Amino acid sequence: MANCKGCGIEMQNNDPKGIGYTPKQNSEYCQRCFRLLHYDDLTVSMRKGIDPDMVMHRIADMDCLVLWVVDLFDFEGSMIPGLQRKLMGKDIVMVAAKRDILSSTLSEDKAARFIFSRLKEFGIHIKGLVQTGRLDNDGIEQVKEAVRMLSAGRPIAVMGRANAGKSTLLNHLMGKSILTSSRYPGTTLEFNTLKIDGYTYIDTPGIEIENSMLNAVREEDLKEILPSSTIAAQIYQISGDQSFAIGGLVRVDLMQCDHATAAIYIGRNLPIHRGKAASADDLWKKHYGEMFRPVPLENKFVKHSFHKNMDKLDAVIDGLGWICISSQVSDVIVYAPENVNVTFRKGML
Repeated sequence: MANCKGCGIEMQNNDPKGIGYTPKQNSEYCQRCFRLLHYDDLTVSMRKGIDPDMVMHRIADMDCLVLWVVDLFDFEGSMIPGLQRKLMGKDIVMVAAKRDILSSTLSEDKAARFIFSRLKEFGIHIKGLVQTGRLDNDGIEQVKEAVRMLSAGRPIAVMGRANAGKSTLLNHLMGKSILTSSRYPGTTLEFNTLKIDGYTYIDTPGIEIENSMLNAVREEDLKEILPSSTIAAQIYQISGDQSFAIGGLVRVDLMQCDHATAAIYIGRNLPIHRGKAASADDLWKKHYGEMFRPVPLENKFVKHSFHKNMDKLDAVIDGLGWICISSQVSDVIVYAPENVNVTFRKGML
């Protein structure tokens, strides 16, 4: 049978519970993609099961230009350990997607300075950078221009972490929605070759997001966690020892605050509960899973501490967002689910 136009997998009509299943002989889409496209209904979860090393090895073996798609809102979670080593010698253009999720107060120049500063810290070198939003025609034209300048007759491999926005980017480049895109990690299942404006593009399966909140929660809770429109910071003026519970997913304690500010950048559907740090343990135990919800799949949390030594500090939780702490705060303590990355960085905004 043919391959699914949406996810690239070879279709079959023998196993209704298996990937690639379609009940119709001449269908263009597998049943999983059809239900995602028309009903936002995830019938088979594939956020785990696609070997990330296999994906990277196949890209490394190609003579290609690489479009590396990252989620600008979830920048830390979009990083791929060992990328420079795994794709040594490759021409890489970064496409910083979902630019529209961030406030317009973050100019493109400031975002670019932030990106190149972080890439330098990671030891990653790129040939070019393009920032795009979901309705950003200028960004799409810049991607096309980068391809014209750098592809040199080679195919273009579009890669990145699961949920970064690869298939959405390709749909924009084609000018129509052919590939399946959804909030669920693991939507693209196989390398999928496409012809766009005379160039050969290859949509690749997303690199598994092992240490992200997106893997630590039920997939039905992703609707509350993932932002779908521009994020407006929720700003709090703080003094003394303060605590913030973000649903039942994360707790952030800010110690010895003196006329400080906490700006929280998360999806607007997630509740934030503020209180005194001294009573935070009791409140967490009392309300966890009820008022403090949604909750992760496992009730195992790890403590991350950082002594604030810069004017603006971001405490970033992969897949969730971040809290920017400015002015006088002594220590920042983050309780996050086990196996979810927490990064302390210089403020992005």
